[in-house]
Amino acid sequence: MTEHRTLAEVARRVPHGVVCLLSALRFHDLTTQDPVDFWLAIEQKARRPESETLSLRIVYMSGAAFTEGVETHEVEGVPVKVFGPAKTVADCFKYRSRVGLDIAIEALRDSRQSSRFDTDLLWRSAKLCRVSNVMRPYLEAVA
Repeated sequence: MTEHRTLAEVARRVPHGVVCLLSALRFHDLTTQDPVDFWLAIEQKARRPESETLSLRIVYMSGAAFTEGVETHEVEGVPVKVFGPAKTVADCFKYRSRVGLDIAIEALRDSRQSSRFDTDLLWRSAKLCRVSNVMRPYLEAVA
């Protein structure tokens, strides 16, 4: 798959980055969206990566928001760090002004239908991202 091969390229060029938001949703098959750019989280104080060949959308995070919920997957022989489904859904609500509330709701609905859905992990991620009050009515609506 070309998309995964390019994820490997992103991980090679920005090893300190974590695939997030729309790119992580796509990786976990939790969206119908096909992002044009690669969404990548980097540490708050890290230098913005430069790339002429890759279209990157950078999100700055710090502390536990950057380190919690990270999974490492091997893609084309390259370790790729990706936020897990629960953390990604919570991040979509946190960054809803950048990705759109409709995408955050779609991600929540699709994750609920997934066999990998873990309510406790979703709530921990929502609290970590400080969006539990924002997410609560949507979670109740899709339940």
